[in-house]
This record gives sequence, C-alpha cells and structure tokens, in this order.
Amino acid sequence: MRLRSAPLEDWLRDRYFNSEIDISSSGVRSYSMGELRRMTGVTQDDLDGLVFDDGYSLGTPAVRAAIARRWGDDPDRVMTTCGSGEALSLVLMALLRPGDEVVVVEPGYHLLVEFAAGLGCTVRTWRLRPDTGWRPALDELAALVTERTRAIIVNFPQNPTGTTVTAAGQRRLLDIAAGVGAYVLWDAAFADLVHDGEPLPDASTLYDRAVGFGTFSKAFGLPGLRFGWCLGPPDLLAACVRIRDYTTLHVSPLVELLALGVLEHAESFIGPRLAEARRGRELLTRWADEHADLVTLVRPRGGVSAFPRLEGLEDTGPFCEELFQRRGVLVIPGSCFGAPRHVRVGFGGEPGALAAGLELLADHLAAFRREASAAAR
Repeated sequence: MRLRSAPLEDWLRDRYFNSEIDISSSGVRSYSMGELRRMTGVTQDDLDGLVFDDGYSLGTPAVRAAIARRWGDDPDRVMTTCGSGEALSLVLMALLRPGDEVVVVEPGYHLLVEFAAGLGCTVRTWRLRPDTGWRPALDELAALVTERTRAIIVNFPQNPTGTTVTAAGQRRLLDIAAGVGAYVLWDAAFADLVHDGEPLPDASTLYDRAVGFGTFSKAFGLPGLRFGWCLGPPDLLAACVRIRDYTTLHVSPLVELLALGVLEHAESFIGPRLAEARRGRELLTRWADEHADLVTLVRPRGGVSAFPRLEGLEDTGPFCEELFQRRGVLVIPGSCFGAPRHVRVGFGGEPGALAAGLELLADHLAAFRREASAAAR
C-alpha cells in the first residue's frame, strides 16, 4: 500500500499550534475534562476504579448499545474505534482490493479520497462544483456508477463545502448503489451539525450494504478523546477485527468509560455547540455579504466549515501563508482539497476569534490584491 501525502495535514502540522487566530477548523470549540465530568457525572471514584485491562475487539457492550440506541438499531452492527479515521481505514482495508472501482467525492477530506487509491483501486470522481452551489448532482453519480463499482464513499454534511443532500437525495443515492450491489461508506461526522432541516438517518439503517461512521471530533467538541465508531454488516465488522488484531486491538477502557458518559448525555454536548455554530454561520454570511467584492460564499447547510472563493486569486496558497505569517490568522488553502481558488474557513469556534479573524482576512486580502496589481504594472 502506498499513500500520497495529505496536504491538509501537511499544512496544519507546523501552523496549527502557532496561530494567533484559528478560523480554519472543521470542528466546534473543544470541551475540557472538567466540563466533561460535570456534564456526565463521571466521578473521581469512577476514574480511580477503572482497571486498565484489555478491551473488547468490537467495543464494550454498553457503549455499543448506547451508539445503537441513538444512530442505529442493533448493537451487533456497531464497532467502536480510535476516532472515525480508524473505522474508515479498517473498513476500506477489509472491503477493497486492487482493481476495485470506487467512487469518491471531490473536493473532500483526504482519507475519503486518497485511501482507496493507495489500496490500488480504480477511483472515479464525483465532483462538486461551485457554480452550482456545491450541490451534489445525483444524475452525475448515477452516470459514474457501473456494475464494477465496489463502493461509493461520501461525507454529508460535507467537509469542506458544507453542502449536503436531502432525505430524498439520500434515498436516491442508496438506490443508485443498490442497483449495482455497491457498498456505501457514509462518513456522518457532521450528522448532528445541520442548519437547514433535520439530521439525516444513519445510512446503515436504510441499506444493508451501507456503513455509517461517527466521531466525537466534530459535533461533540471532543477531538482529543479520539473516539469514533461505525455501523455496518456484522460480517464486514468481523473482517475489520481481523485487521485490527495486527494494530490497535481495541479502544482504551478509559476512553470508553468517558465515551459512555458522553453518549448518555449527548444533547448536553451537541446542543450548545450547534447553537454557537449557527450564530457563527450568520456572522460569516454577513461578513461575506459586506465583502462581496472580495469573496464569494455558498452558505453552508451543515457542518461548521465553508469554502468561499477569494476573488482575484487563482491560487490562495501564497495568500494563506502570508495571512498566517503577517497576521497570525490560520485558514486552509483550497489546494489542500484540489480547489486552489478557495479557502476553508471554520465558523464553529469562539465567536470573538471568528469575527476578528474574518476582518483580518478581508483586510489582508484587499492589501494583497493591491500589492499584486501594483507589481503587475
């Protein structure tokens, strides 16, 4: 297996911890251990009583049951993992073989786009386009799928664009897959961060060859806990365990202890951050309207990231680097997602930082364009 570098991670690696204002994130504000314990009722005695034994290959039964109650219907179809990244990696390795045909969405998160290529699959791209508001064109997906399609990999609500599908669109997507017997791998990291309409049901409850993936890293505000899961066919999960036996073996019992408390109080974690994200979306929308000469924004329908185009720039990379070096503001250049005229902006963070970062971005973009114009003359 040969994986190409992940430009997003390369960009963040040396900048994330050194920025003064981070408006790049696809997550919400993170909770502290103290907040987690107060919200869940996990006590010091609970922590002191924990024994660091090995864990269950598919996850602690109580945790699997809690996930099934909220997103699925059967604990036997649940596997807990070290973040959803492990779940996705295990499923992809268990399911795909060199030469398999796989449909991916671009622009998209690197694990969902590149991993299949690293496994030797034939990758076909379902492209989202800014001129149609990033709306997923299901007719185009249907034209891409063939009898040889092994899997369709999607992420709705989507990172980085913030687009999504309707419930009817979800059903059609699954019908397209069912027509050729393809698996659907549905990254639902942002399922609880929906701004227009209701959250979509987990795809695994609608189609027997669908696998749904979830994580604490986005809506729950707990990225550092590294807890995720997938819901799918038991035989596929069993194949994942065969691979996991050579890697992580199981999730830490400490992580699962905390995860169970969070799952039992899920709305206490999600609700405040969703409300904050919706306020952030309004702030971002007003800012874009006020600076329409500088940016073009498609209003995101889900998640906490937007993917505006910066007017007058063919490649935002040099601008993003200068914005970071001179103003201390971190955003993600669109080249990390194969769309160099755009930037990823996160609106789920602290409101004051978002407002300040956006104003610095607009101010620096205006200056950057003036300097470029003067240099061209």
